[in-house]
Amino acid sequence: MASQHPPSFPNAPEDWSPETAMERAREEQLELSDDHWEELAALQEYYAKHERVNLRELSDALEERFHERGGKKYLFSLFPGGPIAQGCRLAGLDMPRGAIDQGFGSIV
Repeated sequence: MASQHPPSFPNAPEDWSPETAMERAREEQLELSDDHWEELAALQEYYAKHERVNLRELSDALEERFHERGGKKYLFSLFPGGPIAQGCRLAGLDMPRGAIDQGFGSIV
């Protein structure tokens, strides 16, 4: 049986749902807005397109995608725990190796 992803998240992992993301966000004292959901969908899309996720390439892709809004600075304003580390946790994705490094979007 084919997995049914929410229409806004066609690349979501099998065991992920928006409800799961909201629950994790509440645990991290984060209220998700449309902007948060957009980055979560972007992360899921990136992972779906890349068999092996390279941290620097992912960071660069997010910077490019959200450049008009301020790039990394904007993403850190959304995800104070790091746009990659916290974003991956909420998007149901494994963090790429090195994501805990503060220079790559994590303050954990």
